[in-house]
Amino acid sequence: MTTANPSAHVSDAVTGRPGKIRNRVLWALQILLGLFFVIASGGPKLVMPNSLADNAPENLTIPLGLLVFIGVVEVAGGVGLMVPRLSALAAAGLSVVTVLAAGTQAFIADEPSMGIFPLALAAIFAWIAYERRATLTDLRNSLSR
Repeated sequence: MTTANPSAHVSDAVTGRPGKIRNRVLWALQILLGLFFVIASGGPKLVMPNSLADNAPENLTIPLGLLVFIGVVEVAGGVGLMVPRLSALAAAGLSVVTVLAAGTQAFIADEPSMGIFPLALAAIFAWIAYERRATLTDLRNSLSR
């Protein structure tokens, strides 16, 4: 017969750190989404921004400098998701970026249905940021020393 250790659950709730299985799910999501943002989303904006700007729809003209800035932010967020101390901060930042991307799709590009995927990503990033909130206090404490 196994006995449950209630103090382990209390300490996780008090410290704000996820349990073992949830931690593995979070890391799998963070690595998958981090690689997506580095390789498939932000990387092409940095490697070939001219071809992306040329292929944009007529009603969505983004200045080249803004496109490169978005690429830098997405790559930095993707890398930050895979760094334990920066994961909550990166997830919060990417949540904001994806909400803005959904707004761009809905209101500027006039394609509201294309904003569903960024909003789903924003919800996932908000959940990751919430679950990794203890890293924010750890980061703040290490910077205040």
